[in-house]
Amino acid sequence: MFAGFESLRLHRTAIWGFGREGQAALAAMRAHFPEKRLALLLTEAEAEAWDFSDDPNLEVMTEEITSGLLGQFGTIIKSPGISPYSTMCDWARFRGTRIVSGSTIWFAEHRNDRTICITGTKGKSTVSALVAHLLRAAGQCTALCGNIGVPLLELVKPDPVPDWWVIELSSYQTADFMGVPAIACVLNLFPEHLPWHGSEQRYFEDKLKILANGAADVAVLNGADDRLVAMTQFVQRGYYFNSRDGWHVREHYIYCADERVLDTKDLRLQGKHNAENVCAALCIVQAAGFDAKALARHVASFHPLPHRLQNLGVHGGLDYVDDSISTTPHATVAALECYTPSRCTVLIGGYDRGLDWSHFVDFVQSQRPHAIIASGANAEVIRSALKQRVRLVEASAELTLEPTEVAFSLVENLQAATELAAKITPRGGVVLLSPGAPSFDAFSSYAERGRAFARYAGFGERSESEIEGLGIL
Repeated sequence: MFAGFESLRLHRTAIWGFGREGQAALAAMRAHFPEKRLALLLTEAEAEAWDFSDDPNLEVMTEEITSGLLGQFGTIIKSPGISPYSTMCDWARFRGTRIVSGSTIWFAEHRNDRTICITGTKGKSTVSALVAHLLRAAGQCTALCGNIGVPLLELVKPDPVPDWWVIELSSYQTADFMGVPAIACVLNLFPEHLPWHGSEQRYFEDKLKILANGAADVAVLNGADDRLVAMTQFVQRGYYFNSRDGWHVREHYIYCADERVLDTKDLRLQGKHNAENVCAALCIVQAAGFDAKALARHVASFHPLPHRLQNLGVHGGLDYVDDSISTTPHATVAALECYTPSRCTVLIGGYDRGLDWSHFVDFVQSQRPHAIIASGANAEVIRSALKQRVRLVEASAELTLEPTEVAFSLVENLQAATELAAKITPRGGVVLLSPGAPSFDAFSSYAERGRAFARYAGFGERSESEIEGLGIL
């Protein structure tokens, strides 16, 4: 078992990558070992962007990453975006190098803390923030951190010490998960990040490591996800949402078993998928020992997170909705289901990671959007998937479609897509950015993409609203 910082005292240690997680790792290592020799494995661009001259015990290395380079170190603390499944990582481990993440170190230092760990292909940020919101409403000092925005290593020795930790974990962070949560929640399983994980099966297995091989005190699982239920038969103590005898959605109400608790029309969160997120959060709070029915009224005061079905406002007679966080086709379908598709122009496309678009095509066949505008590296892939089963007609303002036809345009970039949508969407309609793909082909993050969309739509430069309640409150 990994022993935390103490196990790094005598090891030659490197930090691989210098985004926010890498910066947190360096700060945490320096807090524990002010004089220890450390190495930073960076790209030349990363090295040029930072001044490390005030740390004489830090060696910055910009050479090509190889198994020989990695094998020089006893431990490497890698950033989450770096896959550990490459051949060079396998060779480095064979030679005795231990490759860990900041999350691995944090959990080794906080074995006895009350942690609520949440993962899933979609919905994990909303559920994590909502759980923290509800626990704080119950008077609990609660930390909200992890993949949602605050690296765990920024909170190694917190003051005050939280009653509960609510930790969002991506599949990159669960891949080497070694913690034992008080509550481990898996919201759903859809194929994603396959190049990083190497295969669909490994992606699912990495997600389920959050359950600590069944050692988590309590598991909260989606009872409507057949694949998830089948893969978690080993769970001993499980709470299930989306289950008739637990928290679930009927029509536009949220029930606990047969008791009607909330009317979703009173909530700021839109869509059936968000109603299910509410069920997940209430199930987690109940599993933690709180009166979830009494706390349910506080859901109404919860604000949607930025870039998650965020209504930007009305411009030129059109509603603009930023759902830039949607990076899978399943998430795009969930977003479209929140609106009348026939009055909605959806902007899709981005970085191509080889996902299957058949679920999106199924939806388009049954509930045709007003128009689909694709851009980005996978735009042609999306068009090809649609063309196999529907007839595509170039989108225009005057177009009258036959029942078997779908209005579609492929454009150069998001700006062109937004400008075209403004011309062809009927007044009173919705322009929805829900790409179904990551942003890395054109933007540094989904947040940058969402801000660009707001600017292209005519809302000017918008200050990025922080996710409410990050950190310890």
